[in-house]
Amino acid sequence: MAETIKEEETQIPEFSNVSILNCIDLSSPDVQSTVSLLKQVCLDSGFFYVINHGIDKEFMDEVFYQSKRFFTLPKEDKMKLLRNEKNRGYAPLFDQSLDPANQMHGDYKEGYYIGVEVSEDHPDSQKPFYGPNRWPSEEILPESLYAAQMEGNYGGILSRGIVICLMISTLDINRDVAKSISRLLALALGLNVNFFCQAGILGKSIATLKLLHYEDQISEPAKGIYGAGAHSDFGLITLLATDDNYGLQICKDKDAKPQIWEYVPPLKGAFIVNIGDMLERWSNCFFRSTLHRVLGNGRERYSIAFFVEPNHDFVVECVPTCQSEKNPPKRILDLSSPQSNMEITFFRGIEILMPTSIPTNEMM
Repeated sequence: MAETIKEEETQIPEFSNVSILNCIDLSSPDVQSTVSLLKQVCLDSGFFYVINHGIDKEFMDEVFYQSKRFFTLPKEDKMKLLRNEKNRGYAPLFDQSLDPANQMHGDYKEGYYIGVEVSEDHPDSQKPFYGPNRWPSEEILPESLYAAQMEGNYGGILSRGIVICLMISTLDINRDVAKSISRLLALALGLNVNFFCQAGILGKSIATLKLLHYEDQISEPAKGIYGAGAHSDFGLITLLATDDNYGLQICKDKDAKPQIWEYVPPLKGAFIVNIGDMLERWSNCFFRSTLHRVLGNGRERYSIAFFVEPNHDFVVECVPTCQSEKNPPKRILDLSSPQSNMEITFFRGIEILMPTSIPTNEMM
């Protein structure tokens, strides 16, 4: 299994700001209190822990273990699985630059994207971000690579096929957890509990599981070197599982001068969840999508992110509970001119209302 990291080696640097996030307990019978807490969290930072989500620790340990094994493959083998137009496959070091204005290179991380498995002959495969996954071939990952004795409930030989099933199961289980969270978010917005879970919204959601490996690089923000540059996620919500190594930071006030960044400590067995730009727009900027980034501390770091977005053909509009005569729907975050002309466009394949022109100081 993956190496054990000593507690003293994962401590957040002295004199750093630390964000104390609230825990949302999915097993709590007191739904009203849970919803009330979640609402306040989403007004404050949009970041929170989710505990008692129903996913076994042994299961997630195995997913992390197999993720690490993938990233230890030779670079030439991983490059055979290069990410395609469907957003499936391998993303090498520096493939992303999430804050290009402030980054010297790109992100010091590599990733592997997995989506809902859709065969090439299925009608949905013609849509953006639907299609077959890019799995390692027998040539890259021979069966013998997985002939290792596993602990816990995973004793015996793990074949290549079983590992693929493990990743697909991870995606499916995360979708279930995301739906549980979305029900609480719906109640927090004063909507029907199953508003987001309707077949027309999340029935065929664009769901992406992203295995991540951060290099053992020490970040130097003053020199534009980051594990991942500052950004906000553009979807509905993101679930993040991490190893014991710190690195994630959030900035609650993006307009502050200077910006104040706070570390988010890893919490064993919990997901770190944040809401995305899409939910901020959906809620008429009532809920907040917060800037975050990753700083390297000289140690390798592994995490698993799960991104949830609505069906490809769903039109995202301000929900009725978040608008009024005095607070009409905002068509884009912080839009300075309410007279701007609007047009239909596509936001990563999802149809939304956008202005025909965006002020130069707007950051999507």
